[in-house]
Amino acid sequence: MNDEFISVKDFFNHNEKRKKFLQKQEIKPPKEKTKKTKETKLYTNIESGKYKGKKLLLPSLTTTRSTKSIVKSCVFNVIREDLRSKIFIEAFGGSALMAAEALSNHALKAYAIELDAKAYKIALENSKNEIILYLDPPFDTREGFSDIYEKIYHFLENLDLKTLNLIIFEHHSTIKTPEKIQNFQKVKEKKFGSTSLSFYAS
Repeated sequence: MNDEFISVKDFFNHNEKRKKFLQKQEIKPPKEKTKKTKETKLYTNIESGKYKGKKLLLPSLTTTRSTKSIVKSCVFNVIREDLRSKIFIEAFGGSALMAAEALSNHALKAYAIELDAKAYKIALENSKNEIILYLDPPFDTREGFSDIYEKIYHFLENLDLKTLNLIIFEHHSTIKTPEKIQNFQKVKEKKFGSTSLSFYAS
């Protein structure tokens, strides 16, 4: 007789057979139902221009750092009048918040680049207009970015900047940015707590 089966008669009348049968059975506990937790979505808004109030989805705060509202306001208060004839490029774009704000303030075009230097080169090649370059790298306090500023300076020094009109560099306030990048002179610096803005013009 197959040990996996037992007759009803033997189960009730033969203790040894019943014991042997029960020992072979694998009793599995009931499966626990796991609750699916919804990931909280983060949003921000365009703060000025024709798309003011439009909601934008933000990536995880563990991987990106969104530009502070006061910093963003300063940038566009300075450049708003020039944006109509300019292309705005946001490097280290994250959610492309600054590029969206630039379009809302009538930039001719806006590009956001996230981890793809080739896209920036293509934007330069395709552009026949003066360009505003906005640099918003992760702060050097983040793991793996200790030399991020040196890499950016090296990148800019070896880049053809002929089509650029203005460079805006968002950085940690403890960082002293160079007075000159190629033929671009630092013309203004604004501080907002731990965040600062450096403006360069040719």
